[in-house]
Amino acid sequence: FQKIDLMDPNDCDFLLQLDRSLERLQAEKPLIAEVVKMRFFGGMSIEETSRATNLSVRTVNRHWAFARAWLFKQLTEQQEPSQDHA
Repeated sequence: FQKIDLMDPNDCDFLLQLDRSLERLQAEKPLIAEVVKMRFFGGMSIEETSRATNLSVRTVNRHWAFARAWLFKQLTEQQEPSQDHA
């Protein structure tokens, strides 16, 4: 798995896109969004997140992997210029 760093901490547009994407994730999958907040913003480990959410380590890993893929897709789609398919 190759880590892809999309975030430039000085990029306000990116931060707004991230916020909108997290809001969508929260609406669709609130528990997974909580895992993201704990891991990304709280700096919690998988084990700490597992204890805090009362989920198994395996479930937290699965939610974290899903969230990373989901957010990557959301953010890359927002960065691509829209194309009309004629």
